Amino acid sequence: MRFRFFHFTIVLCLGFLSTKSVLAETILLRGATVHTVSGETLSPGDVLIQDGKIAAVGKSLSAQDAEVIDLTGQQLYPGMIALDTTLGLVEIDAVRATDDTREVGDYTPDVQSWIAVNPDSETLPVARGGGIAYFEPAPRGDIVAGQSALMRLDGWTTEQMAVKKPLALHVFWPDLELDTTPKNELSDPSKWKSLDDQDKKRREKLGELAEFFDEARAYAKAKDAATNGVAPPEKIPAWEAMLPYARGELPLTVHADELRQIKSAVAWAVTNHFKIIIASGRDAWRAAGLLAANHVPVIYEHAQDPPAHDMDSYNVQFRAPEVLREAGVTVAFSIGGATLVKNMPYAAAQAVAFGLPADEAIKGLTLYPAQIAGVADRLGSIEVGKEATLIVTDGNLLDLRCNVKRMWIAGAEVSLESRHTRLYEKYKNRPPAKL
Repeated sequence: MRFRFFHFTIVLCLGFLSTKSVLAETILLRGATVHTVSGETLSPGDVLIQDGKIAAVGKSLSAQDAEVIDLTGQQLYPGMIALDTTLGLVEIDAVRATDDTREVGDYTPDVQSWIAVNPDSETLPVARGGGIAYFEPAPRGDIVAGQSALMRLDGWTTEQMAVKKPLALHVFWPDLELDTTPKNELSDPSKWKSLDDQDKKRREKLGELAEFFDEARAYAKAKDAATNGVAPPEKIPAWEAMLPYARGELPLTVHADELRQIKSAVAWAVTNHFKIIIASGRDAWRAAGLLAANHVPVIYEHAQDPPAHDMDSYNVQFRAPEVLREAGVTVAFSIGGATLVKNMPYAAAQAVAFGLPADEAIKGLTLYPAQIAGVADRLGSIEVGKEATLIVTDGNLLDLRCNVKRMWIAGAEVSLESRHTRLYEKYKNRPPAKL
């Protein structure tokens, strides 16, 4: 028994030492076209990685005892960040048992989306193979859906993957559109409501939302007063979860598409001094000036969608990111669905084809999401002191033909194998059919 314990201890110590040595490894990435994103593009350039961070960036670097990796002819970018996605929460859309995006109830601020992420999901390595290094699994719901976190696409457990929790509270703004369809034209006339009734209903929803946040702020005020000798209020999980948002310490991600929703949400945030982020943002371009004036960033998810209104031109959603950028709005790209998030670069490329500068598109995939998530001090660009989260591609990231060849997350190289690559290898080597 003593021998077994001694042997186990030795193995454990050796494992720890080997892990420590891997983390302390020095790597020199040489000869790639280095897209720093925050500064100039070096062609060719070198990046030195030490202890999981970027130690130097330049045109000709050297380091003693460094492992040199030749990337001549390839492109080096920061790892992409996908915000507001159901990645990790949904496996198969058509199978309800694999969908963990929502809980029962209109107001569930204590829901923590990262707990429901499946680290063994087949969608995670597919996204990683597309160059996504970090993601935000966002809850879905009717009004206040819950909280999200920023997670890395590497780790055995959700605790290992989560790097910032919570990140934001997700609020789905009530629909403000009125249905003017005549009663006799509805497939189910019993569901018809007059314009007055619809207006009354939407006012009630907005009133309930405002009251919910007023109560949250009152609870936070009571908690703060308790530090001065006043008895604290009874601890309520929902209100406890609301504390950082009621105090303005963390942002609210407001899901809104229609122009009236966006205007209403911004006015409410300004009045109550809330920091908000607009997610989805189909009509955000129509309120570009308002969003810029109030420093409201947009997670834009419609760059490849057709127009929503008959009077709009065919390319209105394609041009929207450039309209927002010209007005001074920070725009990050995203595709909400779990299976399509790997196509984020294609959405950015669509915007480039309709006026958005290419360097702004790259920022919309890397630096701007990092800024919105509050982690730009460590992610989003290739700068000295930042985390060495990098991807190597065989072409321009915005080119449909581009392939991600290698990836490092926090200085450790991760596998790009996925179900897609395994099936490719399997059927590539299939014996020819006999005629």
